[in-house]
Amino acid sequence: MLVLLASIFVVHIATVIMLFVSTIANVWMVSDAGTGSTGLWKNCTSFGDCGEILLYSGEDALKAVQAFMILSIIFCVISLVIFVFQLFTMEKGNCFFLSGATMLVCWLCILVGASIYTHHYANPEIQNMDSHHGYSFILTWICFCFSFIIGILYLVLRKK
Repeated sequence: MLVLLASIFVVHIATVIMLFVSTIANVWMVSDAGTGSTGLWKNCTSFGDCGEILLYSGEDALKAVQAFMILSIIFCVISLVIFVFQLFTMEKGNCFFLSGATMLVCWLCILVGASIYTHHYANPEIQNMDSHHGYSFILTWICFCFSFIIGILYLVLRKK
């Protein structure tokens, strides 16, 4: 049981770190020609110069993606704090319902944010550019899977 709790805790911390990296890094789409990358916040060239002007159309959708990714980080950190608090204060035999519910809200925020981005910006044919997905986009979908698994495990896990 202790190994299971420790492994869930480590995966949860890894999820928080990956969410930070995927939200902050400007590598959601990478040009096939090697001319640069585009993120949620800035466009960067291969020379290391990053500009404030984003090449995306539909600024409202981009702001929604930014907001949902920030909300997912907040709920993931809150879930981690609640889990640690429940681990030391909860009576034996109870489930981690509150931390599981908070983690599933994080999962929902990742789902909405990544889905909006995928619909509006991840199709290179719509953007009229030759590009592929960057590591931030891939990390976001990995965090989506991890947060769902962790949330479900918290809901069924009992303190022994």
